[in-house]
Amino acid sequence: MERVRVAIVGASGYTGAELVRLLLQHPRADITALVAKERVTPKASTVLPSLAGVLDLPIERLDPESLAAKADVAFCALPHGASIEAVTALHARGLRVFDLSADFRLADPAVYAKWYGAEHAAQSLLPQAVYGLCEHNRDALAGATLVAVPGCYPTASTLPLLPLVRAGLVKIDETVVIHALSGVSGAGRTPAPSTHFSECSEGIRPYKVAGTHRHTPEIEQTLSRAAGREVRVTFTPTLVPMTRGILSTSYVTPSRDVTVESLVECAREFFRASPSVTVLDPGALPDTLWVRGSNRAHVAYALDAHANKIVCMATIDNLVKGASGQAIQCMNLSLGWDEGLGLRAPAMWP
Repeated sequence: MERVRVAIVGASGYTGAELVRLLLQHPRADITALVAKERVTPKASTVLPSLAGVLDLPIERLDPESLAAKADVAFCALPHGASIEAVTALHARGLRVFDLSADFRLADPAVYAKWYGAEHAAQSLLPQAVYGLCEHNRDALAGATLVAVPGCYPTASTLPLLPLVRAGLVKIDETVVIHALSGVSGAGRTPAPSTHFSECSEGIRPYKVAGTHRHTPEIEQTLSRAAGREVRVTFTPTLVPMTRGILSTSYVTPSRDVTVESLVECAREFFRASPSVTVLDPGALPDTLWVRGSNRAHVAYALDAHANKIVCMATIDNLVKGASGQAIQCMNLSLGWDEGLGLRAPAMWP
């Protein structure tokens, strides 16, 4: 059986730790290197206690030449902006690279500069980067050597909308309204006042509202590609007091008469080849608990006849289908393997 040697760059963060957990269960992946900018240690369990007795590799500083000798595949789970240099160096040395930051998601460098406040330092690589929303871009991922793994909010927000947009069932000349709630792990492992337990455990707060969240252009890019024309969204993210999970709710106007049953049928056909997405029966509503710890996405629809709106809903685990699990799904597709390899475990319950 063909196997790959895998390096995880940014292994000490939440998405890096989740990559380790999932890859240890992958039948064709061997973790051969762990890398971090901080928390370098001779024993990974020092900073990732869940690995005690499971994986004893050191966490090292990035040395692209050394890493290229140890690995065939690299997952980069570094912060936005910090990932460009590592991705460029590793890709140039022949590694297949899956980047979990936003650095290669936006095709237009001017859009990147506007939303991330800096010129893109590797613009020549942008045309080579394949956007890794597997259910939308499956064919392009085959053989890809540089993959931009989607953000957690864009994944949860676009999955229920894509089937309807592709089928022409919504009025795309109207702004798409999206409200998404996320657990605090989406903010990363570095402590901050807004994600400190005592400041978030008893409250729910919106943040970066009115078109200021950096995932807005990524959502618009994905929907515009599906529609074949520009789509505008208004996106409101909200922090809720839980560790994992995203619930996205979107509101669109139907372009013709539809029923919930026809929407479900449309989405089930669209996701027919996906091992990860389940479209719930009419009347069923998604719950983040049902996907926690898994690479699952639950999609559901409702009709608001009074307001003439379709309500599109989805739940994912932001660290799995919203990050590390989807990155592994991308690796499977790029290598020509079963898309769901190592990712079919159900959610943790309860």
